[in-house]
Amino acid sequence: QVQLVESGGGLVQAGGSLRLSCSASGRTFRDHTIGWFRQAPGPEREFVAAIRWNSRHTYYADSVKGRFTISRDNAKSTVYLQMDILKPDDTAVYYCAADTGIILSSIRFGRNYDYWGPGTQVTVSS
Repeated sequence: QVQLVESGGGLVQAGGSLRLSCSASGRTFRDHTIGWFRQAPGPEREFVAAIRWNSRHTYYADSVKGRFTISRDNAKSTVYLQMDILKPDDTAVYYCAADTGIILSSIRFGRNYDYWGPGTQVTVSS
């Protein structure tokens, strides 16, 4: 079992920056791939970024590539999402998720992650 908690959300103007944190406790955090997803009002939870346990491989949605950066500190059991040049379309609840053994073709799909945090709201004003 892994428990995840997101923090760092808030209200920011377009063009601004936020850094989200995903803090983990429980089972060995360093073995897990961590993904960030977001959900604006509506049924779909959208993939944002993911990072493998050893930080050697990172993945981004096209919509955030070049603006967002995912990183992790296994010693602190924390994954970060640095979000720059924020746009109103980035407004959503942001979730982090964890899983072990997730294959590349599945990494962008939330249904393949076993553990989820409660989410943190990010609002970008125009």
